[in-house]
Amino acid sequence: MGLLSWIVFGGLAGLAAGFLLRDRGGIVYSVIVGIVGAFLGGFIMNLFGQEGVTGWDWRSFGVAVIGALALLGILRLIRGKSRS
Repeated sequence: MGLLSWIVFGGLAGLAAGFLLRDRGGIVYSVIVGIVGAFLGGFIMNLFGQEGVTGWDWRSFGVAVIGALALLGILRLIRGKSRS
């Protein structure tokens, strides 16, 4: 996938994860979370001996969303600890 594809794919995954967790980040935040989440999801899948994000398909989208959900969870833990 090219750079533009990663941005669009990551943005969609980040928006889906933000919607599922009711996160109020903006579009740029969602794109960044989605792209990093896609890499994180791919890394997690590789740990289990599976392929990560391989292209524009539902499986890859699911991996990217799961990675973005994990990243949002980690970010919430970090933000929650810094407030107390």
